[in-house]
Amino acid sequence: MNAAQNKPAARNNPLVIGIVAGEASGDLLGSHLVAALQSHFPDAEFVGIGGPKMVAAGVQSLFPMEKLAVRGYVEVLRHYREIVGIRRQLKEHFLADPPQVFIGVDAPDFNLDLELALKAAGIPTIHYVSPSIWAWRGDRIHKIKQAVSRVLALFPFEAPLYQQAGVDVTYVGHPLADMLPEHPNRPAMREQMRLPKDIPVIALLPGSRQSEIAAMAKLFVDTMLLLAQKLPQARFLVPLVSRETRNQFETALYKNGGAELPVTLLFGHAHDAMVAADAVVVASGTATLEAALVKRPMVITYKMPALSWAIMRRKKYQAYVGLPNILAGEFIVPEFIQDEATAENIVQALLNQMQDSDYVRRLENRFLKMHQELKQDTASKAAAAILPYLQRAV
Repeated sequence: MNAAQNKPAARNNPLVIGIVAGEASGDLLGSHLVAALQSHFPDAEFVGIGGPKMVAAGVQSLFPMEKLAVRGYVEVLRHYREIVGIRRQLKEHFLADPPQVFIGVDAPDFNLDLELALKAAGIPTIHYVSPSIWAWRGDRIHKIKQAVSRVLALFPFEAPLYQQAGVDVTYVGHPLADMLPEHPNRPAMREQMRLPKDIPVIALLPGSRQSEIAAMAKLFVDTMLLLAQKLPQARFLVPLVSRETRNQFETALYKNGGAELPVTLLFGHAHDAMVAADAVVVASGTATLEAALVKRPMVITYKMPALSWAIMRRKKYQAYVGLPNILAGEFIVPEFIQDEATAENIVQALLNQMQDSDYVRRLENRFLKMHQELKQDTASKAAAAILPYLQRAV
């Protein structure tokens, strides 16, 4: 069916695509995918839940995405009734007005149950970003097989796992690898950010969720205080994703003796901060991959409520949690999780890296190979995998 045939149908009977993302990384992925699908179906309507990037791309968001941006068992339980209520209303909406396809962007705990109901009603379901069955909760693959028509996997090692389980899967690469240059220009970024060329610059990324800032802000402030003692000339950059998380972190600075630190709080600009930095302290999550793609030495850390950690620790399969280490299949950067996440541990590991130029050079080469493997023109590949489901519907 050609584009000329598509357009009249789209005007009279609009092509509706359901799409739900649950946090900032999914909002970025979703916005790129929406743009790629619009190049094939410019009159398509996108309805569901998205953040500012997806809304700017044309998604009608029926609920604020922040309502879903909750991590950890205890935190989810606290918001359980509200989250379940949102999912029920979305299900009712999509069953009453079925989209031609539904795309769940990550957020598996929310999206998989929604996808189960929609697929059972005959709506094709695409899950974009493989749930991390290779890291923990591998039994979810049976639910995924029931819930989804196709998985779009971001990492090359994921596709064989789904193929073995009889789940349709397409490896699409990671969009960050498409977006970021293979050889970032640190001197130019320092000039752009008006940072001196010859001083240590440390980027610290404490997470995108308010619950993460609540759990880790003090740790990150303590880390800066100790680094300031060891590296008196150091400057600190802290990118934060929203006004709420910025206010949280600013409060933590004043509460924990960091008011006089040479720190710049940024709205967004995480990529710029990491490119300009000599090294990065980063909360486990997608930002660890971004730090790898800008070829920076890093220390990965994470803290959560003790009960959430006790449950998660029993269910995880690997010694490492950071994406660079998972992709490498070994520890190539340090991780300090939960009780090991102390300012002393983080600072010592960070200084060890910064003072070892051979290590930094080897790490940069490893990250470059990782970048090249993940660079797949992801949004176009993901759209191509979805097109057959849409072409059946128009």
